[in-house]
Amino acid sequence: MTYPHIDPVFLKLGPLEFRWYGLMYICAFLAAYFIIRSGVKRKGLPLDTEGVADLVFTVALGIVLGGRLGYILFYNLDYYLAHPAKLFAVWEGGMSFHGGLIGATVAGVYFIRKHKLPFYPLADLGFLAAPIGLGLGRIGNFINGELYGRVTDVPWGMVFPGGGEVPRHPSQLYEALLEGVLMFVILFAVSRKVRQDGVVFWGFICLYGLFRFCLEFFREPDAQLGFLMGGLSMGQLLSLPMFLIGGGMVIQRLRRG
Repeated sequence: MTYPHIDPVFLKLGPLEFRWYGLMYICAFLAAYFIIRSGVKRKGLPLDTEGVADLVFTVALGIVLGGRLGYILFYNLDYYLAHPAKLFAVWEGGMSFHGGLIGATVAGVYFIRKHKLPFYPLADLGFLAAPIGLGLGRIGNFINGELYGRVTDVPWGMVFPGGGEVPRHPSQLYEALLEGVLMFVILFAVSRKVRQDGVVFWGFICLYGLFRFCLEFFREPDAQLGFLMGGLSMGQLLSLPMFLIGGGMVIQRLRRG
């Protein structure tokens, strides 16, 4: 199949450029706002509309800072130690999901404790919205022609810019479907059927770890790292503990009755 070569800039106003990838972030945070606001009303949690907006902003800041710091620490520390001026050059790329997850959790815990709110009910709502952001983000990666997959001979393989002249798995779309659409459907169903708080939160951790670990077999590992322990990628090494810990915690929360 032919890669569509979509212009990553969807709008130019003089010197200003607006990119699809940034738009995906905005849409993700808006979706999170409406899902959390709806859930807060349904569960009767003590958080008004302005408070929901403050929560989303706080977590969004944690995602951006954590995602950047995570990429630096997990994926390219030597480069940034040698080029410290590049630490804040986020427009050049370089975000880590696992770092963003840590940043979002820390920011969420800070907000919840500051306002004396219950952790698991709000965490369930926030992480119910997370797959939407993941799916949109992977579509943004596809538009940018980045984070493409390994070389393949499947009929839907694509030749990506920067990926050589060989067809590769469109792994960004695989991730958008599994980490985005499928995971949202599963977590939404769980949120309506299971009454124990915390199951959606830990379910997200478990499912993401499982899906990401499996999908990494189709994704090209980061060039500066390659394959690591046991022939696994960094993404797999970071995701396997998520699956194990998340699965264990789901069982623990369900047993609470």
